[in-house]
Amino acid sequence: MTTSPILQPVTIGDLELKNRIVMAPLTRSRSSTQGVPPDFAQDYYGQRSNAGLIISEATNISPQAVGYAYTPGIWTEAQVESWQKITSTVHANDGRIFLQLWHTGRISHPDVQPDGQLPVSASAIKPTGSAFTEGGMKEHVTPRALETDEIPGIVEHYRRAAENAKRAGFDGVEIHSANNYLLEQFVRDSTNKRTDRYGGSIENRLRFPLAVVEAVTEAWGGGNRVGIRLSPATTQPGETPLDSTTHETFGAYVDALNAYGLLYIHTIEGVTQQTRDVPEGVDFLDLRRRFEGAYIGNNQNTLDVAEKELAEGRADLFSFGRPYLANPDLVGRLASRAPLAEAPKQYWYGGGATGYSDWPGMDGPVLVRR
Repeated sequence: MTTSPILQPVTIGDLELKNRIVMAPLTRSRSSTQGVPPDFAQDYYGQRSNAGLIISEATNISPQAVGYAYTPGIWTEAQVESWQKITSTVHANDGRIFLQLWHTGRISHPDVQPDGQLPVSASAIKPTGSAFTEGGMKEHVTPRALETDEIPGIVEHYRRAAENAKRAGFDGVEIHSANNYLLEQFVRDSTNKRTDRYGGSIENRLRFPLAVVEAVTEAWGGGNRVGIRLSPATTQPGETPLDSTTHETFGAYVDALNAYGLLYIHTIEGVTQQTRDVPEGVDFLDLRRRFEGAYIGNNQNTLDVAEKELAEGRADLFSFGRPYLANPDLVGRLASRAPLAEAPKQYWYGGGATGYSDWPGMDGPVLVRR
């Protein structure tokens, strides 16, 4: 068994964790058409409570936030009640879990929007690619640019979602400001062509995301149980061009985030699911040094990569995504250097318990305490 420092207990802020392994948010599209997680999600998350911290699958803050079929929400009582069962199970298995707050913006389709309306974004710029709907994959459309006076209402949706996450028993929340979803659509000048107070300068483009951070931290009584996810270097989804001054923009973002006392930033280092290669002009180590809280590194992590990054002071925690699909006992496998199972792509999105909550551990079924 390895004595890796990655697998030893650690405290960040006031949060005591069993190890430095984070289960990354993993969209699995198992929820009902009303955005209610299924009962077998209790097993799925409970089995993976070996992680120091679980970050839930991305969870829609409102009906307008939805971009993919069968994804969960946090705006109705039925959704909150289902999440309460999940958090209770995670806690019964000595785990910690944060809810990731999500608005997809233009990465959506009228088929998953209320009354078939157009998706919304910073500007009316069509993303490349397709949306996952109940009727299958459908090409993205040109979104509607949000009116200036609509934006404060979306901030309040984030506040309500954060309050509901607290009622549901989560240990904290993570604001999804990455992967070219709504908040990052405002941050990047490639997707934000606005001429009002939310567009143009870096300060203006950060105004909406920072208002969200302020609302969420207020809902949680401060930032000590609030994190945020960033992705300066990824072009996916939507084949979204990077910001024209990527490091200046995200450096200003991180500097501004320090005012809210956030627990961590969770950064996708490279292009999601593709590469850890970093584009010229993006310096993740500088972002890590500028941020006053903890730093979670993400993207194609292995135990060896994590050990090297920790030794070099590049990150505090390390999130693993795809390895958690088929390895509910991932931490144990890492500790014993056991081989990892691979989940066939057919089980990644959609379906039932098969390929989701029925993966065995190295020694058979992973038992979940209730």
